[in-house]
Amino acid sequence: MMRTNRKIAVALAVTALVGAAGAGVAQAASATAGGGAPSACRPANHTAKITAAPDSTGHHHYRVTLTAPRGYDPCTLAGSPTGVRFSHHGSETGVASGHYGTQQTAVTFGPGHPVHFDIQVPHSTHGGTPADEASFTLRAPDGEIPGTSVAQGNLKVTAGTLIGPIQRGA
Repeated sequence: MMRTNRKIAVALAVTALVGAAGAGVAQAASATAGGGAPSACRPANHTAKITAAPDSTGHHHYRVTLTAPRGYDPCTLAGSPTGVRFSHHGSETGVASGHYGTQQTAVTFGPGHPVHFDIQVPHSTHGGTPADEASFTLRAPDGEIPGTSVAQGNLKVTAGTLIGPIQRGA
């Protein structure tokens, strides 16, 4: 009799555990499907890389490409990033930047939808100040997104550097 009760108790415990695990999986799946994933716009949820872009008359250009891996919800960005700071080997360069272009155009960003912005640097007789990192705050149509994003890559900046608006594509 004791043996039968033990088997029943073990069977009930296993059934309860399997049912609880299944409910947890179902809740996680519905949260992701219902838009419960974290936003791709949060700085910790995307990566950013700086690469050289073709020069134009009087300017060097660098492209900062933002990508988000699967598992994050898309979000909307608009305008040029703000608070842009350039660093070289961990030390700020002290070069300030302005912005150019339309600041109201909304762009969707998220997994499978990379975005980019331009860093426009005037040609300089002294070649510019080396940098290997840019930190910045992204903007949504209704204001800044909290937190600081960071892009890595080699570039040279100088007085008069301008930041273009977020655009679709890599």
